[in-house]
Amino acid sequence: MDPFEFFFSFYGLLLGFSVAELVGGFARLLHERRTVRFGLLTPLLALFVAIDIASFWNQAWVIFRPAPYNYALLIVGLVVASTFYVAATQVFPRELKPGEDLDDHFWGRKRLVLLSVMGANLLIVVLFLGLVTLNGEIAKLRLGPAFWIGTPMFLLLTLVAALARWRWMVAGALGILLAYQTWQIFGSAKALVAKGGWLLTGG
Repeated sequence: MDPFEFFFSFYGLLLGFSVAELVGGFARLLHERRTVRFGLLTPLLALFVAIDIASFWNQAWVIFRPAPYNYALLIVGLVVASTFYVAATQVFPRELKPGEDLDDHFWGRKRLVLLSVMGANLLIVVLFLGLVTLNGEIAKLRLGPAFWIGTPMFLLLTLVAALARWRWMVAGALGILLAYQTWQIFGSAKALVAKGGWLLTGG
C-alpha cells in the first residue's frame, strides 16, 4: 500500500459517508413523495453538494496522489471530509412529516450547508496554492481562466446562495453553480472521448 492508498482509505471512507447521507435522504424523500412537497431548492442543493463531493475525489487524485505519508495531511482530510459529512446530513430532513414542505427545511439549513461546502473548498484552494508556491511549481502550471476566474466565482456564488434571503437570488446562484459544475463534467467527458476512451481488454 503506497502513501496515497493509505490516505485515501481514510479520506474516501469519510467522503463516502457523505454520499450515503445524500442518497439515503433522497431515498426517504422518494418513499414519502405522496405526502411531502419536493419544492425546487432542496433538490438543487442536494445535487450541488453531491457533485461537489465527487469533485473532491478528483482533487484528491490530483493534489494528494504525489504526497508522502504525513499525519498533518490526515488531519486536513479529516477536516474536509467531516465538513462535507455535516453538510450532507443537513440537506434532507431526518424525518419527513405528512404535508411537510421541503422549502421550509431548506431555508432553515441552507446557510450551514453552503458555508460548510464553501469552507471545504476554500481550504483546498489555500492548500493547493500554498503547495505550488512553496515548491515553485506555480510558475510551471498553466491554470488558466477556469481556475483564476472559476474558483472565485464558485466561492462567491456559494456565499451568495448561503446568505441571500430572496428566493430568486438563491435559486439563481445555485442554478449558475450547477451549470458551472456541468460545464466541468462535460469538459472532462470531452477530453476522455478525444483520447479514444480506454481499452477494455487490456491489450
